[in-house]
Amino acid sequence: MGNKSNKDRVRELVECAESHFGEKVLHSSAPGGEGRASWRFEMESGFVIATSRPNFRRTHLEAVALTKLAEYCDDTPRCLGVVGDIMFQSDVGGRRLNQEIMKYGHRQRTDVAHEAIASIFRVQSAGRKSGLNRSMPHLGANHDWIRNLVDATSVLKSFSAGRSLDVDQEALCERITSPAVEFVKWDCRSGNAAISDNGRLRWFDFEYCGVRHGAEDVAWLIGDEAWPVQPQTMEEIVVSAFDRTSHYALDLYLDYLSVYLTLHCVQRLKLILKEVNKRGWLSKTRIRKYDDAGVHPEFAAHTCKVGAYFAQRVPLTRPIGLDFEDAEKVFEQVLKSGRKDVENMKVPA
Repeated sequence: MGNKSNKDRVRELVECAESHFGEKVLHSSAPGGEGRASWRFEMESGFVIATSRPNFRRTHLEAVALTKLAEYCDDTPRCLGVVGDIMFQSDVGGRRLNQEIMKYGHRQRTDVAHEAIASIFRVQSAGRKSGLNRSMPHLGANHDWIRNLVDATSVLKSFSAGRSLDVDQEALCERITSPAVEFVKWDCRSGNAAISDNGRLRWFDFEYCGVRHGAEDVAWLIGDEAWPVQPQTMEEIVVSAFDRTSHYALDLYLDYLSVYLTLHCVQRLKLILKEVNKRGWLSKTRIRKYDDAGVHPEFAAHTCKVGAYFAQRVPLTRPIGLDFEDAEKVFEQVLKSGRKDVENMKVPA
């Protein structure tokens, strides 16, 4: 459906939904914007989500994952059927976590953050019970992918003393090369979870799911630049919610999480810089509404803060943490001055 207009695309989705469910679509809306893959339909019997991705293989992979996960947990949508390249899934609600959490005070934010982490562990547990951790494709296993993740630390040299350049790159590659043993959703940013009317938090958008270490899902949430919970609090939550039936001892898990999260924050910062060079700074409200990259100096500073906190936990990544501390100060100054230019914020070639 990639070359069709939104009007033609929606008409086709509606016709398919009415044929599949045997009832009329009363109203349609685009929760993530009209350019996204999913539409919400109000049917005569309730709401459903129709998803049609450019890559139909990913749609079918997602359908398999949701079907198997639903046998062991209630933390994801339910697959309601696949027709061609269209998947229908249950509606987990329109209250996206990235917006809802901003309405809460400190204590309630902590409680919601705990539930978000706990639900990630439950999904991964369901992945083991259903065998998804043995049947899904392996992620991040390519040497070039790992090398790209590590080499990206050079982006920090524009904002710091460049200590990251002295880190043992081969050792860092070795640390994040991990056996694929745990099912991962991938892309666990807070915009990919919703809270239903009865208060249940569920994760959606399993387009990129697969198998890797497992800590990557937790890293995606903690490293979400728009996530308003402090890194030390998130570390405490991970310790509290940790699934001790998983493949790892807690200390080893936290070490890996720290190294991976450090590099993940580098990637998020690199994305922010790329987008600010292209579009300029955006408002925080707009970013959360459209689940956009965190192109705001406050979000850039927060990403640096998270990266610095977790980098200091492991000797290998401490120089990267010091660079993150320098970079955080740069973006805090941008925030204070209200400076609009991005002359010194170009991503290194």
